[in-house]
Amino acid sequence: MITLTIFSLIILLFSVIIHEIAHGSVALFLGDTTAKREGRLTLNPIKHIDPFGTIILPLLLMISGSGFIFGWAKPVPVNPYNFKDQKWGMLKVSLAGPLSNLSMAVIFGFIIRFINLPASLLVPFSIIVYYNFLLAIFNLFPIPPLDGSHILFSFFPEKWNNVRNFIFQYGIIILIFFLFLGPSFLYRIVDSFYYLVTGMSLII
Repeated sequence: MITLTIFSLIILLFSVIIHEIAHGSVALFLGDTTAKREGRLTLNPIKHIDPFGTIILPLLLMISGSGFIFGWAKPVPVNPYNFKDQKWGMLKVSLAGPLSNLSMAVIFGFIIRFINLPASLLVPFSIIVYYNFLLAIFNLFPIPPLDGSHILFSFFPEKWNNVRNFIFQYGIIILIFFLFLGPSFLYRIVDSFYYLVTGMSLII
């Protein structure tokens, strides 16, 4: 059980790192070198650690025996004023993180579905699929500061800037309420995607 928990923490850590690297890589492609200059386009965990989201929260969840571990990495710095595509640049950068997790979930999910894996690989691959679906879907909710809010606001006309600023101002409060009241709804969505891709019920 301890080994499985440690492996889950490692998978979560590198999944959120890949998520952030995807943001920074697309930003670099669009002309913004901020993340590259600050050394954030790397798999080195030290560069991405957020004290609360990467260490404290996952440990608290593990110690509490919640049966569920979650967290996040330090956001990659992005300067949208450097983008070659000023209209849709932020949309592309925001989509990159969730799409990277979705890609990993689908790839490993199809391996589970179409390859007869030994039990020693089935559980680790299932963890990879589950956590990457979880990160992708969670980040697509349109609640600041999640990616979904930036995606949604990319379609807002400029005259709605006051509405956008208001939502961003209170976004963290909305997110806290969501984390307390919405997890069961989130888990059901993740479980459905897991079954859709792997063709089997969750085994972790």
